[in-house]
Amino acid sequence: MELKTKVNAEDGKQEIIITREFELPVNLLFKAYTEAELVEQWMGNNVLKLESKPHGAYLFETKDAQGNTLFRANGVIHEYIPNQKITRTFEMEDTPFPVQLEFLEFTELTNENSKLTIHIIYKSTADRDLMLQMPFAKGINMAHNQLQKIMTNI
Repeated sequence: MELKTKVNAEDGKQEIIITREFELPVNLLFKAYTEAELVEQWMGNNVLKLESKPHGAYLFETKDAQGNTLFRANGVIHEYIPNQKITRTFEMEDTPFPVQLEFLEFTELTNENSKLTIHIIYKSTADRDLMLQMPFAKGINMAHNQLQKIMTNI
């Protein structure tokens, strides 16, 4: 089965381009990325901080039943244009991955449909290739499927 979220990674480049069309108005898609309680629902992480504004910061975390941290990520929001664009850094703590730069663009296709384009730049092609060895494409597709489901029911 073909994934709805497309991940494009050209050989020899330090970037990944992710695209997904949603059956959601652009304002709801943007809201899913900028409101903590919604991010928690579709990402499955606890949102410890989410300052959706220029120079804001965020911190996400997932723990197991024993309280051990399984995943922790943080970053700084550099550009924030409602319903259009977020530029941010992203760092997964306690992993071999360095900080990456992410450009998220939200595009209105129709009144009821929108497109998300995420352009991620890694420090090196080796870092990008290491990310692609993980179940990255399946994971982001599953998260986006959950986003669609949750935001459809709002």
